Amino acid sequence: MTSPANLKYIRDHDWACFESDGTAILGVTDFAQESLGDVVFVELREVGEAVTQFQPFGEIESVKAVSELVSPVSGTVIERNDEVFAKPELVNQAPYEEGWLIKVKVSDTTDVSKLMSAGDYDTFIEPDFS
Repeated sequence: MTSPANLKYIRDHDWACFESDGTAILGVTDFAQESLGDVVFVELREVGEAVTQFQPFGEIESVKAVSELVSPVSGTVIERNDEVFAKPELVNQAPYEEGWLIKVKVSDTTDVSKLMSAGDYDTFIEPDFS
């Protein structure tokens, strides 16, 4: 499995895509959605609420379990992907595209230095494929 190189990752299997306007789009990795199984429900912070790096910003529920969603960055939620409320299976079908979760106005740009590259993340999850 190769993770998209343009994203940054955390050990909790969440990703961030940094945009040039100071925002980041957040979601769960392909590894996470595969581990969870069929996603049936997503709970996310509201627009205007703060998120803190390495702290929960919601929950994701699958047929197997309920897991916390952990933010790779600190900032303020500026948009939620309303499609995943109506179609939570988008997280399984396209975790890096239509299955994104929230968009955040990043408050601390140094947060990115604490994140893993795609190569580092792939190495991190590699033992799970052995």
